[in-house]
Amino acid sequence: MKIAVLTDSESAAGYRLAGLEVIIAEDAAAAAKALVGLVQEDVYALVAVQATLIPDPYRSAKREMRGRDLPVLLPVPSIDSTVAGRGEDAKAYLRRLILETIGYEIRIAD
Repeated sequence: MKIAVLTDSESAAGYRLAGLEVIIAEDAAAAAKALVGLVQEDVYALVAVQATLIPDPYRSAKREMRGRDLPVLLPVPSIDSTVAGRGEDAKAYLRRLILETIGYEIRIAD
């Protein structure tokens, strides 16, 4: 069984770097359609869904999930919502996180 992440294009690179399969959706309608397809494929154990696209992924795919235990549908916050209360922007947060994790500062292009 596999793990997939349904997210926007801005967050996709980070998930890919972590080795996860990424599906990009630009809006809520596209995300809902992609989520239904992921559930119907029946190859995923976990589908993480960016909460700004679909706040309640189970409700969005309720009909497709009927009678299934998998995949587990997990809403995950976006980077912007994670850093909003910290007083820093997403790029500053990522720079700091990378520096703390690997000990090197990496330039993030605009």
